[in-house]
Amino acid sequence: ERGLVSRVMGQLCLSHLILFNLERARPALKHMSHTYTLRDFDFELPESLIAQHPASERSASRLLDGRHAEFANRTFKDLPSLLKAGDLLVFNDTQVVKARLFGEKSTGGKLELLVERVLTGHEVVAHMKVSKKPQVGAVMYMAGGLRNGGFTATLLGRWPNEDGQLFRFKFSDEPHTLMQQHGHMPLPPYIERHQNTADAQHETEADKAEDERRYQTVFAKHPGAAAAPTAALHFDERVLQGLEAQGVSRASVTLHVGAGTFQPVKTENLAEHRMHSEWYNIPPETIQAIADCRTRGGRVVAVGTTSVRTLESWAQSGLTSGDTQIFITPGFTFKVVDVLITNFHLPKSTLLMLVSAFAGFEHMHALYRHAIAHHYRFFSYGDAMLLEKTTASRTA
Repeated sequence: ERGLVSRVMGQLCLSHLILFNLERARPALKHMSHTYTLRDFDFELPESLIAQHPASERSASRLLDGRHAEFANRTFKDLPSLLKAGDLLVFNDTQVVKARLFGEKSTGGKLELLVERVLTGHEVVAHMKVSKKPQVGAVMYMAGGLRNGGFTATLLGRWPNEDGQLFRFKFSDEPHTLMQQHGHMPLPPYIERHQNTADAQHETEADKAEDERRYQTVFAKHPGAAAAPTAALHFDERVLQGLEAQGVSRASVTLHVGAGTFQPVKTENLAEHRMHSEWYNIPPETIQAIADCRTRGGRVVAVGTTSVRTLESWAQSGLTSGDTQIFITPGFTFKVVDVLITNFHLPKSTLLMLVSAFAGFEHMHALYRHAIAHHYRFFSYGDAMLLEKTTASRTA
């Protein structure tokens, strides 16, 4: 009988030990990495919610405050009151160039170039849209060609290697000058303009003037982007003055946004996705501003996913300048950014995956359901969100 009691007591102790260890392990089990696939980042969006024009004023756009479990519908003008004295806003000061160029081959076939990067010696790297790819050495007649006040572009090959998706051209003159004279603002394909149709070269003057002014941030400084850092489009002098009065500091980085930012991921297995490359630079004064922010207990607030990618690329590589192909998905550990201001992103996009990694996958899904139900405007000319870093994505 004594032996039976001893065995029963032993089993009870073992059961309690197992339960105790399971309780201790539960937080770890809860945050075990989940293998996300492409379909996890797909959603249905009514076409009417895709913003075709910017808000009447930059800061008149709406702001979905998604920092907490209970969401708040605000306007962007409220942003200064939502941040704290001692916080540091980090902007991307890239400048969008008129990177979209139209021309024709010697055969008369139409073509379109979207310049991604300006190299040395009048060379550029560009996307090429044409019915039949020309041979290396072929001369393209852009904007009417030299005889009609335009210029030529000679195809040198693919980039960055013979299997690259982009093309390298040599222009007949300085590329930035030619783009300024003959180029069009590289609006994303979901914005309905003549440049996104078969009637590409006949955009209205009203649309052209609006897009040249509003598809550019108020602090754009360094030319080189083929797409705007859209979260920063909401800032105007009124908001910037309010932030300064609140005691929020400002710093900048540069990342020349490429057209690849609009391309959806096509591989169901995210690990197979080939991320596009973009050039970035972080000046010494911004690194010092981040260190000062940490010292005073402030938070680093990234304006847009491009600022996040720049800062986290630096944290990952230790390089303050260079090319980045960082691909941020759920499970990523953020080492620099604490708060994020961002627009609403395309289904199946790398940007949607980044936001999910930052704010939490389920939280992101709830935010997007709320935004659709409350008729927020989506994508480049759309509204914004304010997010805090989820506990799971913080530095251990």
